[in-house]
Amino acid sequence: MNAVFDLAAVAAVIVATALIGVYGLRVSRTTSDFFVASRTVRPVWNASAISGEYLSAGTFLGLAGLVLLEGARGFWFPIGYAAGYLLVLVFVAAPLRRSGAYTIPDFVEARLESRSARRVTSIVILVIGWLYIVPQLHGAGITLEVVAGLPVWVGAVVVAVLVAALVAAGGMRAITFVQGFQYWLKLTALLVPLVLIVFALQGVPQQVSPAEVFPADAGPSGIDAYATGSLLLALLLGTMGLPHVLVRFYTSPDGVSARRTTVLVIVMISAFYAVSSAMGLVARVVAPDLAVPGTADTVVLVLPSRVFPGLPGELLTALVVAGAFAAFLATSAGLVVSLAGVVSQDVFGGSVRSFRLSAVLCAAVPLAVALVTVPAGLVASVGLVFMFAASTLSPVLLLGVWWRRLTARGAVAGMVTGGLACALSLIVHATVGGVGVAAPYLAQPAAWTIPLATAVAVLVSLGDRRGAPLSAERYLARLHAPEPV
Repeated sequence: MNAVFDLAAVAAVIVATALIGVYGLRVSRTTSDFFVASRTVRPVWNASAISGEYLSAGTFLGLAGLVLLEGARGFWFPIGYAAGYLLVLVFVAAPLRRSGAYTIPDFVEARLESRSARRVTSIVILVIGWLYIVPQLHGAGITLEVVAGLPVWVGAVVVAVLVAALVAAGGMRAITFVQGFQYWLKLTALLVPLVLIVFALQGVPQQVSPAEVFPADAGPSGIDAYATGSLLLALLLGTMGLPHVLVRFYTSPDGVSARRTTVLVIVMISAFYAVSSAMGLVARVVAPDLAVPGTADTVVLVLPSRVFPGLPGELLTALVVAGAFAAFLATSAGLVVSLAGVVSQDVFGGSVRSFRLSAVLCAAVPLAVALVTVPAGLVASVGLVFMFAASTLSPVLLLGVWWRRLTARGAVAGMVTGGLACALSLIVHATVGGVGVAAPYLAQPAAWTIPLATAVAVLVSLGDRRGAPLSAERYLARLHAPEPV
């Protein structure tokens, strides 16, 4: 590979991101601009921004690698990722926008009238956000290592520093412009090579049987019902618990716009998943030797040069590298801006200056973790975050929006129980590889940790003598009041 083209592509993405961020900085003046873009982001651009931050390293690099490794089983991830937005659309998008909050802890405190519930929610959000940023930094390191031979830490540091500077300078309004641009860059960066590769393979004899592309044990007959069902449940409900996704609905002008935004997001991310998955299918024919855990995550970076030797392949690889770097930047920026809002309000008082300081802190912590840990499979790493989010934040949000009798003690008990159960299960599985018949339940705990967290929240709320806040009925009426279309 020609590292000059690849590094030039990375530099171009950084320059474009900085320029767009500077434009956003020029129109970011008020506290509302920094936290929720003054609630003026229209559906098309907001959907582009949400899609830009949602399509992370796990999708851009990891999904094609997963399909290369797993065949048909790999499609459960994009199905779960995209379908999760249907639940967001039906259950929380419009109510969260109508709540008038800036952040999820704002919503929890207003709904339950409890500072303690707010603090626990903030801690959960920080854990989710930091766990999600680490794979993005790992992905950036992998990309620069593969295409330019640079140490893994270089990519992580570049992304963390750029994101911290961008978020601190322009807040939510600047990030919205950046993420919208980066979605279309990411889609183009995979779609163009895919179309050219497919045309190039037309007429080229391939001695590959359909059974190699879709082996029987990777199809429906080889599916583990419990593991697949638990994974889908985590992905469906985990989307609802991602802080960088939820905070964007606060930027919509009203609940109707929030719903329209969600519909557009489903269309946009589905299109991207189709392209990314197709790259994995092509790789099963063109580059089956890359079907090795760890190496498979590099397949979209290697594939263009396999099909187009010389300059064309190098240029296409540079385009893919640009898209990959956009993925790391967009998702990391979305997470940092959402976490900075939480830290700024809960720790420093909620000013613009404190937001900027919080942005630097929220980028520094996951960078430190990324520098001392070894990259794992990107899709698997992101999947663990979905499990944790679905086991902690999602049940409380659903109950908070739809059940009047939820109390602060119930919400705290549910989040703590779900978080501990999920974390302990994954730690035990990683340490000893499971315990007899319990192994699959420890590897994929969402199917029992989500009901457990929900049941605990409900039972503790019902047994709470203080009961729900007196304002709960009025607050829920506000969340569900119909709006003019």
